[in-house]
Amino acid sequence: MVINERDSRHEQVLVAARQMMTAARTAPKAKGVDILEIVLIEGEDLKRLSDTMVAMVEEHGMKFFLRDADNILQAECVMLIGTHNLPHGLNCAHCGYATCESKPSIVPCAINSTDIGIAIGSACAMAADMRLDTRVLFSAGLAAQRLNILNDCKQVFAIAIAASSKNPFFDRKPKEENK
Repeated sequence: MVINERDSRHEQVLVAARQMMTAARTAPKAKGVDILEIVLIEGEDLKRLSDTMVAMVEEHGMKFFLRDADNILQAECVMLIGTHNLPHGLNCAHCGYATCESKPSIVPCAINSTDIGIAIGSACAMAADMRLDTRVLFSAGLAAQRLNILNDCKQVFAIAIAASSKNPFFDRKPKEENK
């Protein structure tokens, strides 16, 4: 039997992406409290995410969303990782407020932000170990948050994942809106 890498690449990337999800889940978390949501999207859901990113450009004018939306379509899949907003009651003031109770609910808990950052780092380290191409995209995470893919998570980031002869997430050029 002959198995061509091109014929099995997508499934191999999905297997590796699942390992990235595990790496994110097992990353250290403050006080051992796990409030992360992690999913993997592919296929038509990538198109829906990309379309949402393009639509968002008209609202806020951040044109790099167009480039990132194109990158999403070049990915085999995208891992979304988000955190619910749960202050830990440490009163650490890293968020800029003296106590957790004085922090407005719209302001993210700095400890939650740290937890998601460590989880993203763990996932990307796993991807690097498996020689996958990745790009962390706050833009795609914001679009996923708008689509409520992660059930009311307040901080969402996307990790675009690819395996190709040329990293599609490197040497990225700005993209202009279609006129």
